[in-house]
Amino acid sequence: MASFIERICLYRVLVLSVFLSITQAVDRSNFKTCDQSAFCSRQRAMKPGQSSYTALLETLELSDSHLTVQLLNNNNKVLLLLELYRLQGNMTRVKINELKPIKPRYEVPDVLITDPPTELMSVVAQDEHRVVLSLGGEDWRLILSAQPFRLDIMEGPQVLLSLNSRGLLAFEQLRIRKDTKSQTDTEEAGEKQDTEKHDKEKVSEGEEEAEEEVDQPGMWEETFKTHADTKPNGPSSISLDFSLPGVEHVYGIPEHADGLRLKNTDGGDPYRLYNLDVFQYELFNPMALYGAVPVLLSHNTHRTMGLFWLNAAETWVDVSSGQGSSEVPQTDVRWISESGIIDVFIMLGPRPNDVFTQYSSLTGTQAFPPLSSLAYHQCRWNYNDQEDVSAVDQGFDEHDIPYDFIWLDIEHTDGKRYFTWDNNKFPQPKEMLQGLLDKRRKMVTIVDPHIKVDSSYKIHTEIRSRGYYIKNKDGGDYEGWCWPGNAGYPDFTNPEMRKWWASMFAYDQYEGSMENLYTWNDMNEPSVFNGPEVTMHKDALHGPWEHRDIHNLYGFYVQMATAEGQIQRSGGLERPFVLTRAFFAGSQRYGAVWTGDNAAEWGHLKMSIPMCLSLGLVGISFCGADVGGFFKTPSAELLVRWYQAGAYQPFFRAHAHLDTPRREPWLFGPDNTALIREAVRQRYTLLPYWYLQFYHAQRTGQPVMRPLWVEYPEDIATFSIDNEFLIGRDLLVHPVTDERSSGVTAYLPGNGEVWYDVHTFQRHAGAQNLSIPVTMSSIPVFQRGGSIICRKNRVRRSSSCMENDPYTLYVALDSQGNAEGEIYIDDGHTFKHKTDKQFIHRRLSYTANSLSSSDLSPDSQFPTASWVEQVNILGAQKPDAVTLTATDGGESSVEFEFDPDTAVLTLRKPGVNAGVNWTLHLR
Repeated sequence: MASFIERICLYRVLVLSVFLSITQAVDRSNFKTCDQSAFCSRQRAMKPGQSSYTALLETLELSDSHLTVQLLNNNNKVLLLLELYRLQGNMTRVKINELKPIKPRYEVPDVLITDPPTELMSVVAQDEHRVVLSLGGEDWRLILSAQPFRLDIMEGPQVLLSLNSRGLLAFEQLRIRKDTKSQTDTEEAGEKQDTEKHDKEKVSEGEEEAEEEVDQPGMWEETFKTHADTKPNGPSSISLDFSLPGVEHVYGIPEHADGLRLKNTDGGDPYRLYNLDVFQYELFNPMALYGAVPVLLSHNTHRTMGLFWLNAAETWVDVSSGQGSSEVPQTDVRWISESGIIDVFIMLGPRPNDVFTQYSSLTGTQAFPPLSSLAYHQCRWNYNDQEDVSAVDQGFDEHDIPYDFIWLDIEHTDGKRYFTWDNNKFPQPKEMLQGLLDKRRKMVTIVDPHIKVDSSYKIHTEIRSRGYYIKNKDGGDYEGWCWPGNAGYPDFTNPEMRKWWASMFAYDQYEGSMENLYTWNDMNEPSVFNGPEVTMHKDALHGPWEHRDIHNLYGFYVQMATAEGQIQRSGGLERPFVLTRAFFAGSQRYGAVWTGDNAAEWGHLKMSIPMCLSLGLVGISFCGADVGGFFKTPSAELLVRWYQAGAYQPFFRAHAHLDTPRREPWLFGPDNTALIREAVRQRYTLLPYWYLQFYHAQRTGQPVMRPLWVEYPEDIATFSIDNEFLIGRDLLVHPVTDERSSGVTAYLPGNGEVWYDVHTFQRHAGAQNLSIPVTMSSIPVFQRGGSIICRKNRVRRSSSCMENDPYTLYVALDSQGNAEGEIYIDDGHTFKHKTDKQFIHRRLSYTANSLSSSDLSPDSQFPTASWVEQVNILGAQKPDAVTLTATDGGESSVEFEFDPDTAVLTLRKPGVNAGVNWTLHLR
């Protein structure tokens, strides 16, 4: 009994500490700096200089697929194996591992969508000092230098990238701890060392004897606050440096609450990649957050390149900017990981879109979401009960504000037991879901990966009986504290566990669920309230691997299993929608992410832009931030401005903390309700355009929300802009993110291009900073001249209700009087676009005073009731007549009117089906 009371008290203290922490900014003392992380401190103590590694060229072997060569550490005589691959699509892969480790080192599985196809690599020249390899074409070369070891990738005489040019390659080999060896261990180790010594002598005669390696603090155990890390395998960290001559701008390696362009980390902490549950994170800080994507992009006016460091352990990234040896700007990047191997993909571009294509060929593209998930989502922690859900749902109808999803947080469950409902608050979940379904709306419930330890809870007993929990260092089930109290953590790295988890989403397993119920995976870093840094102990075990090896993969696997569960429950027919907080490279294949526990502050509104831009650059397009801020209480002005910004970001969800006052859109007075309504309605009118962008993202890997430099790679003025962005190529958005703002200055890129204000249709020249006066109703958005954008201007209560509604085309003419665009239509929710080619994809083209629609996918077909009810041509001249030529060849006149003040020509009711060929002639 005393033990039970003590545990309850501990739980209350832990929960209280969590709630107290949310009243102020993050307590940084809960999270390590590099100096407090033993491996980071050790590695960072290394200073640039001549590398201790030599490439033993006499061991070089070249096959059709790759090259191998041994690397000798001249200090300790340990041999590494270097593997080089020339990959299809202008990429190079570099792998470095111990030649003869005493046990296997972790290599990340499941992230790559396939074994990357290779291309022939040939030796162009070789001597005792170096080997020159062809990477295709006459100008592309890879130079492997032997002493000291170094790799250079060249295009003609230009060095594009150098590896280990600063001599910071470091590889802590696995070894047996000296003071704990048994006699048998000692004998076995001695035999192994004798063998290795003999091998080394064969390849390195005349070398000095190995230096005695001295153990440093933190190598074999480490303590942070009250938490001990036993490190049974000892030190195993790795490090490697890359130099980028001619580069001043680097981006990526999310997730951090920092600007788009990565900063110089000299004199401060490196950027940290280690998935953590961070309450109310600080801004402009390189500390780790919820997700980690180890991908960095470099960009200058000539070339864009990428580095993908495939390692799931805790990783730190140093960025140093300065000048190279010839006074050319240079950026040096150093990666440091706690364990695993070096496995890096060098993506050589040369254009931004090439890098996106290269990276997506490795890890996949953004999952094509259901159309409804691109609409507006209403959430808070928590809607109290079924009556509350019904009242909020009705409130949207009463105030004529559309929405598609309402969300339930942890309080909807029976005592934080996921896959359950609180019988008192939600006694009839199917009735609740059916009520939403009748309005063509949907719900999301939270399903977290910490499982309440309770012998009467089916999910727990099944996982325990099957042995699917993560184990502690002693082999028992790992347990920690989270929302339910004492909790177990399923081992999602186990395919059998993922398969079982997916089966729990079946309608006969997840009682009360229906086809319009979707899922939110939170706390999946994993969050452990009483763990080190609020996460799992690194010496916990996933089968043969320590948690330190796989930490950043955990959330990736949780979302993978959940998405598969949604697909399976529909018999493979329906596309899933799963939101995750923790993520890794490849998470884009399984759904959406959001930027976590932000705050109702203007700085957090501003930061939502570079945070989502950074995610888009590394493949995760479906990103958003909690509208209004999760913590604290927004002013009416801040809330309105956040809705206006959120309406133009990929994932559009309002969310709020349990202790904040209610903030449904109609609770701030009629004037603010009207402003929010208008922002949400703008989102709904643009859903056809958003859907088209996600269709392209899942085909090509191009980001939906993108920095200006992606489309204007030679315009230096765009390289550091992160307060405005593009949606696709054709919409430029500059949200108002300052309090009491009376104006903003937007940069309109493109020398010789034109941009049209989407609200006033006023035309502006590109390549200028445009001063824009703003009021509370202003959302500065511009359409690129030369584009055609499809909208649905009849806004209804949900996106599904607009399925068969007509389109209005906005044709924005460029300076030559031309424009083009696309329209994409399918059923909005199934995989039939892929399995049965049931979709419409058409090109819209305006040239020589004619607007036409032609089929981009003649072998597909899909019936649509939608038609074109209006065409607005921006930058037009008044015609004498307009005629329509339809599929049957018949010709009819079309009504039109021309506004000379705005130069907008409006064609009314062409009346053609959106899925057929037609041409409008302006005479």
